[in-house]
Amino acid sequence: MDDQRYARGLERLGQIDGDAGRKVLDSLAGFAPDLARYVIEFPFGDVYSRPGLGLREREIATVAALAALGNAAPQLAVHVHGALNVGVRPAEIVEVVIQMAVYAGFPAALRAAAVVREVFQERGVEPCAGA
Repeated sequence: MDDQRYARGLERLGQIDGDAGRKVLDSLAGFAPDLARYVIEFPFGDVYSRPGLGLREREIATVAALAALGNAAPQLAVHVHGALNVGVRPAEIVEVVIQMAVYAGFPAALRAAAVVREVFQERGVEPCAGA
């Protein structure tokens, strides 16, 4: 096991997702602890820790990808929270969802919009705040 990768991943996860990321890990701890470790080491310990893009840009890309998939609502919600946590403005998140209508279709964009709306409501965020 690579403890440096894991420690780096935990730090990155904390910067992006805070308690929400920890809840995902805790939900896997007794059921699939290896999967929880992989989630920390590869995406956060390796990819999110690479130079070249900041956390803000990485979260924009992640929100776009999850919105385009159209079948990852729980993960999209976590990453919309993460995007807000690292400085992505609510209006930018809405624009990402609109952009996905072009490439992933309206059904995926509408599903993503519903998830984004729920996160914004949970956090008391206005969709056009910081536009």
